[in-house]
Amino acid sequence: MPMSPKTASELPNFVGKSEPFLRALAMVERMARYDAPVLIQGETGTGKELAARAIHYLSSRRQAPFVALNCGAVPDTLIETELFGYERGAFTDARQATSGLVASADGGTLFLDELDSLPQRAQVSLLRFLQDKTYRSVGGRQERISNVRIIAAASPRLHRLLDDGSFRDDLAFRINVLLLEMPPLRERMGDAQLLAEHFVRRHARHYDVAERPLCESSRRWLADYRWPGNVRELDNVVQRALLLSDAAVLDLQPFAGITFSRPATVQGGAVPSSRLTQTVAHDASLPRYNDARAHALSNFEQDYLRQLMTAAAGNVTRAASMAGKERRTLGRMLKKYGI
Repeated sequence: MPMSPKTASELPNFVGKSEPFLRALAMVERMARYDAPVLIQGETGTGKELAARAIHYLSSRRQAPFVALNCGAVPDTLIETELFGYERGAFTDARQATSGLVASADGGTLFLDELDSLPQRAQVSLLRFLQDKTYRSVGGRQERISNVRIIAAASPRLHRLLDDGSFRDDLAFRINVLLLEMPPLRERMGDAQLLAEHFVRRHARHYDVAERPLCESSRRWLADYRWPGNVRELDNVVQRALLLSDAAVLDLQPFAGITFSRPATVQGGAVPSSRLTQTVAHDASLPRYNDARAHALSNFEQDYLRQLMTAAAGNVTRAASMAGKERRTLGRMLKKYGI
């Protein structure tokens, strides 16, 4: 559903009070005023798509579609048909003409995530479209026009691709009119705890479990940890702790308080569940660390994927967007567990 808040800070998924984060939000609001291409750069999990959506929904295009494409999730041979569509007979199995995402986003915004994964041939086609907003569908002769604002996101590796010639300089110049840098979580002093508490509330509601406070050691760890996966990693850590621990307070440090073992026995049968955690520390059947970790991850992934697909009504593309995963990656995970 389209949103029309007055400021970026009113968007529900923007949580943080650090100076670098507030500077980024101020840039989001400013860029929303001007109908120019935007390049958003940042590490994985820093919220590049959230920023792109905020720019769109704060702009004059907010009532028109916001269409997202993960360039790294589409095979090189199909990227042009995804963008520009194709005519009947353009290739085998092209039984009817199909419009592309450029047409779907007409009047609105086309968000190109993982721009650094765009193959060379598609770079040429996109450059031509950016020059005059005209394009031809694959196999077509008629030129079409689409009034689309392009917002693209790229990882830091884009600089390396430009240096070695794998990414076209002229395309980068066309897109990089307005540049937004999303700060990594390790540079957002104090925001990790705010985000963790936000995720606790959100996932407690989603999974219908009790909210629990963070333990003191977790608060210190949140500030000290470097967060290579940024906000997305923190979200996963909170979910794991909330779902796999029954402690009165949450310990977010990896696998803290989560114990896996085969049921210990005493005379007369199995140890009562209330005593299992106390007994397992002395049980010779305690599994190896790597086995316990693999078991925990497998159980978590299966439970999460089943709930994800239910929430997405079985739509893999929608589920991938909700989970922040590439569609191909999510597809492999679903196949792995037979979901």
